[in-house]
Amino acid sequence: MSQRDPELLLQELGGWDWELCRRELPAVLPRLLSLYQESEDWTEHIRVLRILTEMFLPHISLADLEQTFFSKVLPKTLQLFDNLMYELSSEAKGLTSQNTELRCTVRNLLQTMVQLLETLTGCVRYLCTLQECVPLESIRTLPSSVLYVIKNTFTHCKDSESVYCGHLHLISDLLQAMFKETYSLQKQLMELLDMISMDSTSTEDNITDMVSVIHTVLEICSVISNMDHALHANTWKFIIKQSLKHHSLLQCHLKHSDILSGLCKDTLLSFQSCLQLAEQMKMSEIQEFLSFFSDSCSQLHQLFLQIYSKFPPSLYAPEILEVHRDEISRVFLVALDPLINQLLPFTPFMEQVLSEKLDLPAEQQLPQCLILITIMDKLSSQPEEVQTLWNTGKSLSLFSALFFSFQQCSGELSLPVCLPEVISTGQPAAPITLYHYVCVHLCSFIASTPPSHFPQLEYALLDAVLGSSMITSLLAMDSWCFLARYGTAELCAHHVVVIAHLIKSWPSDSYQVSALGVLLRRMLFLMAPDHQVEFAHKFLPEEVENLAVWQHISLKALNPDLRKRVACQLCVAGLAQCRRWLNSRRALGELRPVNTALSVLLAACNFAGDTLEAELQASVLGVLSQFWSFLQAKQVSEEPSLQQTLCLLLHLLEFFIQALDAELITQVFALQSSLFRLDPPDHIRLAMVDFLSSMGKVFIPQEAQRQVVPQLSCLFASLLADQTWLIHQHALEAFTHFAEETSHEDIVPQCLNSEETKNKVVSFLAKMRQVEETIEARIERMKQERIICSAQLMKKDGELESTGEPLAKRACHPPSEEQYKSAVGTMEGAVEAVKLLLRKGSPPAWLAVKLEALHTAIATLRDSVR
Repeated sequence: MSQRDPELLLQELGGWDWELCRRELPAVLPRLLSLYQESEDWTEHIRVLRILTEMFLPHISLADLEQTFFSKVLPKTLQLFDNLMYELSSEAKGLTSQNTELRCTVRNLLQTMVQLLETLTGCVRYLCTLQECVPLESIRTLPSSVLYVIKNTFTHCKDSESVYCGHLHLISDLLQAMFKETYSLQKQLMELLDMISMDSTSTEDNITDMVSVIHTVLEICSVISNMDHALHANTWKFIIKQSLKHHSLLQCHLKHSDILSGLCKDTLLSFQSCLQLAEQMKMSEIQEFLSFFSDSCSQLHQLFLQIYSKFPPSLYAPEILEVHRDEISRVFLVALDPLINQLLPFTPFMEQVLSEKLDLPAEQQLPQCLILITIMDKLSSQPEEVQTLWNTGKSLSLFSALFFSFQQCSGELSLPVCLPEVISTGQPAAPITLYHYVCVHLCSFIASTPPSHFPQLEYALLDAVLGSSMITSLLAMDSWCFLARYGTAELCAHHVVVIAHLIKSWPSDSYQVSALGVLLRRMLFLMAPDHQVEFAHKFLPEEVENLAVWQHISLKALNPDLRKRVACQLCVAGLAQCRRWLNSRRALGELRPVNTALSVLLAACNFAGDTLEAELQASVLGVLSQFWSFLQAKQVSEEPSLQQTLCLLLHLLEFFIQALDAELITQVFALQSSLFRLDPPDHIRLAMVDFLSSMGKVFIPQEAQRQVVPQLSCLFASLLADQTWLIHQHALEAFTHFAEETSHEDIVPQCLNSEETKNKVVSFLAKMRQVEETIEARIERMKQERIICSAQLMKKDGELESTGEPLAKRACHPPSEEQYKSAVGTMEGAVEAVKLLLRKGSPPAWLAVKLEALHTAIATLRDSVR
């Protein structure tokens, strides 16, 4: 072969396509291999190696890979690698910034090394893409050769300080590139080796090769232990995984003592590294250099967040043995405490932690909450100026930041996760839920809060109570009630009056009023008796404008004498309000005060019914009966205010259930049956469930049984089959209660109109659990729910911040079965309403004509669906 032949061949190959390479493989491969073996020029060597691996390797069958390719190519490749390493070590000794020629030579050597590593990585990457299983015997030379390159390259990088005699800055970019490419090569090789399967039929040579691989990787571990923590951890993972994967074949061949010794040694090195870092961060030094940390507070904050996120109870913590988890958690989290102490007086750190614009990922929401709790626990022992710094904040106070952070932990609260807490002095820590944990620490912090910071506390409590998160609102209520008990009686009375005024000034149908009402009900139990009397004088029950406040109050909170007086006054005022509306034109727009009056009557009956005189009770029932004579299912289904009226009436009738006459029972069930066909909202269904539960106490009059019994059993059957879990669960409880009490035993089987419903009731009575969900599955579900909720909240926020541009047109979809059911249900409801009107009086003359037209329209519809 002439001197021109190799160059001409390489140039010609540069223009070959995939198919031509496959076709000419038998003729060209021997010439390329010969050229590769004879080549002494590094550049040409790399060039030929690339052509071999990129253009011809993919066309060699798996069975021929070792014999035809790797056994011939890799020995020469290792020779090239050793020569490069020798040249590098020799030339590097004389490297200086003045000797530009030598610097250029060293850089060229490093560049060639990077190219060699890239070529090997590409070769291994190709093997990883093969769809078929790669037998170890087909690549026998590859693992040991690549591991040899990896080990020696990492060793060169590790010793670079001494190899390059303090002139690393001249070649640091290429040295870093060499490290990164070696990192990639190792990752790719581990992926390939993970794909290899071995079983009882594996040859002795295969077993020997795999043992050699694991022992060489163990040697690599000792080289990289102080270089890159992630690489080090992943390398150990590979050793452990492969040892376990091939345990039955390798157990007698592995050097177990060497593996354990290496693991202990590397663990100790990591621990010593942590100690050295801790020594460098002496508290006195941190305090001295705090002023220089202003721009680094986000990194410090991230340090805490990321460490907390790696430990339980984080849903994103790695799975390790409980004994190890608890020990590591105690050591590391306790070690963070002194650093937090030093950072507390530092304003930039406070501004970072309490920032409104953190926008943390899901895995850092719980860590943020726990950091805030840790800070709260420490503040009471800090000087007043430090407490003021955190309690007043810049954009958020510590109180507000905690409530906001707590709201983001939906997954952890739903699971719920638990944290250790000492409940009683002298007792060991016991696991309590995240909600309990936060509540205990927040209340403890409130107890130590100076009165001068109460404005920030009260603002945060009120803001959280009025917020959209129910569980955060509940936390704020629990904390506020603690403040009421812990503080003075005057403070409690003042807060109750403020809350009552807020309720009076807020629209009664807002969810904020419901939250304030719950808080007011709880707070009244904590008031001193004389303050309760003052409250009753300040918000006189007989005055209509105060009914909005009293509807939320449990009269059980009052002393017996005051309770009886207030209940009587509320009933008189409520009845007067109802009668005014009933005797007027009964405008739906004027129903809001009527619903308030009904709510007050309900409060009086539920919490002080035993103190009401018989005459007053009869008056209440008489007024309630008047409402049922005009309520119509269609109108109720369309009017939210009437829906609230119906729910209140049903709840009130539960109190008078044994006093209902046949006519009223018939009216009540006729309306419920008609309304149910119109697919009422959930709150009406729940009110129906409660009412049906109370029917167990009633003997249905003989004259009403024919109509009421089928309707009662049908309602129960429908509610027991409801797909909404909350309604279904309440229906099961209500039906059980009804079945235990009713004297109409023949109704019970009529309610169970399907085998599925029977099975669900039997399972409920037997307290049988449904399909058990594993902890892992539940955690994963919590994560997904958090993503969905966050997306919905972002969508809602985006809609609120919309600039007013018109929305894109919605895509047209075919009507669903539910829409058809709803439309037909509306028709049926209208027919029932007409029937009811016909019973009450003569119809207008035009009705017959209208009904005929409707009959024709229905016939046309019937024909169109045939």
